[in-house]
Amino acid sequence: MKKLIFSLAAVLVLSCTPKVSDLASESAIMVDIDLINVTDDKVVVQVNPGRFTSETVNFYIPKTVPGTYSNDNYGKFIEDLQALDYDDNPLAIVSVDENTWKIENATQLDKITYSVNDSFDTETQYEDAVFSPAGSNIEEGENYFMNMHMFVGYFDNLEERPYQIRIAHEQSMSGSTSLKKIETTSDNPNTDTYIANRYFEVTDNPIMYSRADSETFSVNDITVTLSVYSPNKVYSALSISEEMEEMMKAQKAFLGPINSTNSYHILLFLGSMQPGSPTGFGALEHHTSTTVVLPETMPKEALVKTMTDVVSHEFFHIVTPLTVHSEEIQDFDYNDPQMSQHLWMYEGVTEYFANLFQINQGLIDNQDFYDRMGEKIENSRNYNDSTSFTKISKNILVEPYKKEFANVYEKGALIGMCLDIIIREQSQGEKGILWLMKELSNEYGMDKPFKDDELFDKIVSLTYPEVKTFIEKHIKGGEPIDYNTFFEKVGLESSTVLEPTMFFIHGQIPFIDVNPQTKAIFVRNTTLNSSMNALGLQSGDIIKEVNGTEFTLESIQNVIMQSMAWQADSEINLTVERDGEELELHGTLGTPVIESGKIQETKDATQVQKDLRHSWLKE
Repeated sequence: MKKLIFSLAAVLVLSCTPKVSDLASESAIMVDIDLINVTDDKVVVQVNPGRFTSETVNFYIPKTVPGTYSNDNYGKFIEDLQALDYDDNPLAIVSVDENTWKIENATQLDKITYSVNDSFDTETQYEDAVFSPAGSNIEEGENYFMNMHMFVGYFDNLEERPYQIRIAHEQSMSGSTSLKKIETTSDNPNTDTYIANRYFEVTDNPIMYSRADSETFSVNDITVTLSVYSPNKVYSALSISEEMEEMMKAQKAFLGPINSTNSYHILLFLGSMQPGSPTGFGALEHHTSTTVVLPETMPKEALVKTMTDVVSHEFFHIVTPLTVHSEEIQDFDYNDPQMSQHLWMYEGVTEYFANLFQINQGLIDNQDFYDRMGEKIENSRNYNDSTSFTKISKNILVEPYKKEFANVYEKGALIGMCLDIIIREQSQGEKGILWLMKELSNEYGMDKPFKDDELFDKIVSLTYPEVKTFIEKHIKGGEPIDYNTFFEKVGLESSTVLEPTMFFIHGQIPFIDVNPQTKAIFVRNTTLNSSMNALGLQSGDIIKEVNGTEFTLESIQNVIMQSMAWQADSEINLTVERDGEELELHGTLGTPVIESGKIQETKDATQVQKDLRHSWLKE
């Protein structure tokens, strides 16, 4: 998963049941989804599981899904759930919790029906809104953005049963997905039928229905399909397919023989920024596809750069955790998840690769790469730098560790960088962290997980004692990393400079945050930019109005996007609340800057340092 920080604008007891046996254990669970008869942005779903021999059975909608690292309770989007017998009479149902329904007299169960609500419409209603790329859009006649864990559930002990999913849709619409499709019959051309070998494949293959707008291209032996929904037709798949093809070819050249799929789908939803549009921007990985949600208002250059960063991140997940992963991920429990301690690898190394491949393949220059790593160092300082990363990972679903999650993209990537430099140095430039991940891919694989407590020992056995020391001190231990030690090895040095920034956001880190209880938008306790200081803003100030516009969760995205167009002579008028008193702050924007570290190549670097730098970045 790659969550862009400006998504912050939107925020920032299972019962014990007897084992179920099914009379037709190999028959598919039949699911029907109606995208034609839609009411109040709700879709009706019918599930026919076959006959049960047990008197009670539980039906579940996931509490969480792989890659999100959050308890989202997708069952809260289910309404009017009914269990019907073979005469269409209702059976007794007990709501065990938000995601679980216990069905009585299950031997008489014929089917379950329920309505699924749209998560995009409700993002501002929940304290912990579903991350948009993991959510759903239901817009009759326009678009259905369908993460299938929101639409299809599972029964006790039947997660390994095959599924057959039939989706009825309007003639003007077509579906884009990596899910295997059965050829549509001529007598029912507006119903698509998909099959999955088990429930995991259902949740692992999102589907987007809209008016056809897809482009397909080949990346070596991988067929890539890019599907785009742009409500105001600002963008099309054709308008960005060339850049996506260039990026993914560079990724494949970087990865070399690592490969786990022969097809890949990119589902891009561009939000209009109007009420009801998604506000959680970023992407979510799946084995053979990725869902991406971004604002339609982005200029093309910014859109392409963001797509390059987030899609490359998701595609690199084919290495980890989709290939190299622990038993906790292999046997994922959707409603009682046990988390792995290796987020530093799943998300951190993946994010590092998403940056490293761009310098390795010539998409960016050296200084751009150094700036990205420098920004990650600055961003990581907004989190607790003295906490064990394995402890954060294992407990990421609960506080106080939950609030540290975004640091996996910052310090997690820096951990990957440091390990890369250590391995390069100890192997005289011949090996790096990509080599290590290839070795782990050979040792494990999509169907062979590792034991969570044994991965570090395996890594050390493949590498060097210096790697073990780093792991013990900085990944398992909470000792902060002195990055200058690693930069010196490759002939780099850091200095302090004044860096241009935007008024509300520096890079991907905002100067503001949202109180989850009151929904008030306040200035974070961090170093503020020069323009904020000149206006008299202080950490803790609640910003109530910006240039006459009320600053709320509903307006924050538009206000921030507008602020990106402010000029040096733009007038800024803020209404803030400080210590219970309302204040008016006025001034001009000027040129906002912030003090930050700058990483540069050392002028008198030795040949050994230069050679190690070259192997690190280019080999």
